Amino acid sequence: MEFKVIEETKNKLVFQLPGETHTLCNALKHELQMVKGVTIATYRIDHPLVGVPQFYLETKGEEPRKALKSALASLKKKAAEFKKEASSL
Repeated sequence: MEFKVIEETKNKLVFQLPGETHTLCNALKHELQMVKGVTIATYRIDHPLVGVPQFYLETKGEEPRKALKSALASLKKKAAEFKKEASSL
């Protein structure tokens, strides 16, 4: 997965995820919103067929990259649990 930083400050991170779709973006947005200290976590895709997802992440007290890593770790854990449950069916 490619990760392209557009803007980064102490409490804000704007980044793109080229090649990704709403599937990953919605899940990541939800996980980011659950991270303590995240005040805004949203994304947009300008065009559904050729647009690149662009995230806007703002935090209060925590570095945005740490919040992103925490959300990704949680998402990875949930995906592994889902895979385990699905394989046992």
